[in-house]
Amino acid sequence: MRRFGPFSLHVGDRRLMRGDRPVELPARYMDALILLVMADGALVTKTRFMEEVWRGVPVTDEALTQAIRTLRRSLGDSANDPRFIETVPKHGYRFIAPPGPADAATPVAAPGRGVARMTLAGVVGAALAGALVGLLYGFAGAAGAEGGGTVSLLLVIVLVSALSAGVAGAGIAAGIALSRRAAHDGWWWRVAGGAVGGVTLGAFANIIGKDAFRLLFGQAIGPFTGAPEGFVIGAAAGLAAVMLEQRRRHAMALAALIGAASGVAIVLAGGRMMAGSLQALVTAFPTSQFRLDQVGRMVGERGFGTNGQLATAMFEGAVFVLALVWAMHRHGGDDGPDRR
Repeated sequence: MRRFGPFSLHVGDRRLMRGDRPVELPARYMDALILLVMADGALVTKTRFMEEVWRGVPVTDEALTQAIRTLRRSLGDSANDPRFIETVPKHGYRFIAPPGPADAATPVAAPGRGVARMTLAGVVGAALAGALVGLLYGFAGAAGAEGGGTVSLLLVIVLVSALSAGVAGAGIAAGIALSRRAAHDGWWWRVAGGAVGGVTLGAFANIIGKDAFRLLFGQAIGPFTGAPEGFVIGAAAGLAAVMLEQRRRHAMALAALIGAASGVAIVLAGGRMMAGSLQALVTAFPTSQFRLDQVGRMVGERGFGTNGQLATAMFEGAVFVLALVWAMHRHGGDDGPDRR
């Protein structure tokens, strides 16, 4: 940790604090501040900024000028009478604040490590959401199981749901995390990153799932949740991540609402969420003791129909998106939002 004036820069966690309040910075600008502070008063050239902050992505000098301008504004600094960032004309910039107590054991955060940490956090959050969904569906669907079958069915549904959600969460979280390293910090990069991650893992999981059932049971099962569903839920997670990054009012509620809306959109477009995929298995194996009829009855249906799919999709979407983005934001070393 580095202290200067009223600020403390937690390098490993990529957080800038003014007292006990966070100062929000876009990812690239946080990179630039860390580079300046860790230079310990040495000149940081424009070339070095381009190599270590933009990492070879072609940008104009105006991008660096805008980054320094934003940093000064966030620090309450002035180009004419600098306390923190001094301009060295035609060469670069120097951090001139007197050094405060520093934690020498705190390393500069490696970009790859940050992406891995955020992805892992997203996987854990998604898997926990899947376990919760599986637990509820397991209790509802295994209610009619005979003998000791109830416990076995419950465990299987929870494990399958948690694993499926965790795999989907890995793709979406990785896409969102990598989007923070893109050349631009606009919110659309989060949405695009989540969508690309979701569609990639969704397509892969769909192919593997279909092949596995065909090889094991000699028949194709489906349709399962796949690329289209991954695209929609991934884009929704990216948008929800932006809400949390920007500390929007009622951000958690907005994230859940976005997730619920994505679930409804998937079902209305003919796709399937977890409950729909489970129903496909029930249809393929009519002798199974697992049934979702009780879920359908809760929404006024006989069996598990459209209303049941819509209700469960809303629930699944809300829980999945909220858990994933909250875990990434809370435990993944958030880089800070873009407030431009």
